Amino acid sequence: MKYLDEFRNASLTKNLSEKIKKLVTENWTIMEICGGQTHSILKYGIEALLPDEISLVHGPGCPVCVTPLEMIDKAVSIASRENVIFTSFGDMMRVPGSQYDLLAVKANGFDVRMVYSPLDAVNLAEKNREKHVVFFAVGFETTAPANAMAVVEAKRRGLTNFSILCSHVLVPPAIEALLSNPYTKIQAFLAAGHVCTVMGFDEYLPLSTRFNIPIVITGFEPVDILQGIYLAVKQLEEKRHQVENQYSRVVLKEGNLQAKKLLSTVFDIVDRPWRGIGVINKSGFKLKEEFSDFDAEKIFQVTSLSTKESSFCIAGEVLQGLKKPHECAAFKNSCTPEHPLGAPMVSSEGACAAYFHYKKVI
Repeated sequence: MKYLDEFRNASLTKNLSEKIKKLVTENWTIMEICGGQTHSILKYGIEALLPDEISLVHGPGCPVCVTPLEMIDKAVSIASRENVIFTSFGDMMRVPGSQYDLLAVKANGFDVRMVYSPLDAVNLAEKNREKHVVFFAVGFETTAPANAMAVVEAKRRGLTNFSILCSHVLVPPAIEALLSNPYTKIQAFLAAGHVCTVMGFDEYLPLSTRFNIPIVITGFEPVDILQGIYLAVKQLEEKRHQVENQYSRVVLKEGNLQAKKLLSTVFDIVDRPWRGIGVINKSGFKLKEEFSDFDAEKIFQVTSLSTKESSFCIAGEVLQGLKKPHECAAFKNSCTPEHPLGAPMVSSEGACAAYFHYKKVI
């Protein structure tokens, strides 16, 4: 299939692997931001194609994984009410809260539904005016425009029974927080190509300059990832720090201007808590005051919920690239995809799930 097979081409992959091996002279630690990249790295055995000098660590780029525990508890609280239809993408259904997940709420007889688009939730609200329909709006900048459009569309239709539980987070502030950690091992980043498809990469330029670190906008197929690693290592070896765009077939420097305009119309930028990491300044979206009638937290008065993480789960250290999933004592023991302690084990983009399914750890 065009644009798929060519980026899984064995000869190109081997060629890039050899170029990296010839280039590297020092030990380097590179973080891939996106959970989709993490899964590709493990699924296709990319680490085995790299020289021992290169270590890949896995970042917080899984929106399910970084959705804070208290937000899951808020979702559970709202979904457990009469006359509510709570909707979500499927990957949020089994993310554990402090006591329950959304599937458990559904099993207890409440109306929790998986949808494939936020507009599905808008349509449900139009057809079920006697119920209040809530959509769990989770994700990075990638999914935010569609959720913003759902709010705009609900307002256009005059729907008073639709709202979103907003838990959107932003990548550049997370990079800044990671690099500000004195214990960080990160020397270069592979940035998430789909986020940059929406936002462009102007915001990464000051980060690269301030922290003297290479940032390479990278796609998700084996050739993409190896080329991204090659570009990052080349910068490191040459003592350079720039933003480069490996994913140029999709990403423009300025991003998607219409999508960005929509985001600025619907959302304000606020501080956000990240699961396992803590509050990161100016790292999330919240509905603007003119759209507050669509804010589920306000409507259902769940703004003050707070909870504590499991003391057995090291997801926060995994998401910051400080530890690998198999270094957790609970990994494959008390924490499995069937019985997850943390979101990275259950999410389709989670590092722990990727290690569980693809990596043989002795």
